[in-house]
Amino acid sequence: MTVTEDFSRVENTYQMEAEVCIIFSDFGKMQNVCNLLIEKLGTSVTINPPNFYHTPEAIDTLRRQVCVTAVGNTRRKAQEVCRLFGQALGKPLLIKEEETKEWGGHIDGHLLHCADSQTLQERIQNATAYASCRV
Repeated sequence: MTVTEDFSRVENTYQMEAEVCIIFSDFGKMQNVCNLLIEKLGTSVTINPPNFYHTPEAIDTLRRQVCVTAVGNTRRKAQEVCRLFGQALGKPLLIKEEETKEWGGHIDGHLLHCADSQTLQERIQNATAYASCRV
């Protein structure tokens, strides 16, 4: 969380503006905090639309999860084939990651140029990361 404050003099009064930037990893918590700020501060607060992105660590975690899931799916498929022939599945001889594909999602805050005109649902959809793995 970062807070930036700006004090200025306007005619015979002083004006203070504060900008609070918070990075959330939980969408529900973000909504709750935004609702609380609007409820408590009313029209004196302006909340900008969120920017969604994935950290490189989150993308690496996604890659690993997809690969592990692909290996598990392959094992289950091999067990089914073995059952058809009345055989038992042994230990794997070789597990090789043939291909990994990724698409969608913003990494480290790199956003589309027209992000300001997008609805919240479009922002979420454009920031959603997908991955597939062939083993």
